[in-house]
Amino acid sequence: MEDQQSSQPDYESTKKMMVDMLKTDEGKEAIKEVLQDEEVKKELVMEESFVRETVQTTLTSDAGKEYWTSLMQDPEFAKSFAESMQNQNEQILKSLMKDPEYQGMMISVMKDPEMEEEYLEIMQSKEYRQQVLNVMSDAFESPYFVAKLNEIMGNVAQKQMEKQDKENETKEESGGE
Repeated sequence: MEDQQSSQPDYESTKKMMVDMLKTDEGKEAIKEVLQDEEVKKELVMEESFVRETVQTTLTSDAGKEYWTSLMQDPEFAKSFAESMQNQNEQILKSLMKDPEYQGMMISVMKDPEMEEEYLEIMQSKEYRQQVLNVMSDAFESPYFVAKLNEIMGNVAQKQMEKQDKENETKEESGGE
């Protein structure tokens, strides 16, 4: 039995052998290949503190700010980044619109005399007026808009006719004309 035990390596020697193998160039390459496998990436779970620290270092450091600034100047990246966040941003804005505190803040900003001046200045600009004309022109080319406008105009005309009929009936009953 002593012969069988001596032919099998013990735990410490196996451990040393494995560590030595991993330190070789082939071992390092094997680990890199495993870590690049998509399935392994999905299964890999990082520590929360590590992720938090990495994000803080990347986003808040001067080098991180420079990196993100330069990255956002790339039109392709900025477009894909904005598209990826669009749904989340819409949901955030919709929920904020229902928040009374946020509504109050928006109203106070819009009532600010400086903001009112800015709005008026923008609305009086040639570019703004041209944009309004373009929007109106596009709207009048839309069959849906034209149908809706005709419906509204028809309702207004109908109400006007009913009002005139009532006035005529009132005059006739009172012996007018």
